[in-house]
Amino acid sequence: MLLAHDELCACQITEFLGIAGATASRHLGLMVNAGMLKNRKQGRWIYFRINREESSLVPLLEWVKGQIQESGQAEKDSEALKKILLIPCEELSRKQRKSSAFTKAKE
Repeated sequence: MLLAHDELCACQITEFLGIAGATASRHLGLMVNAGMLKNRKQGRWIYFRINREESSLVPLLEWVKGQIQESGQAEKDSEALKKILLIPCEELSRKQRKSSAFTKAKE
């Protein structure tokens, strides 16, 4: 998903993956610390992008691209992401907070 886009907001990534915000945040943080991703903060939002300046990632990124193309999943993912990108970050974040509160209430 990040291979096809310059950058995505954490809330967009979380929505795309369908996981809890805390889980996404933890894993994104690990990838930033490992040098795989770069991030920037703009107001309340944190945006992530692949660290294309890290030459050691080139073979990995090429391999991932090949695997995605062979699987046929790229087209499905692209369609799902297009829908997510139409939703403002504020609305996505609100939806995710409500979903998280609902899940905690059920526990």
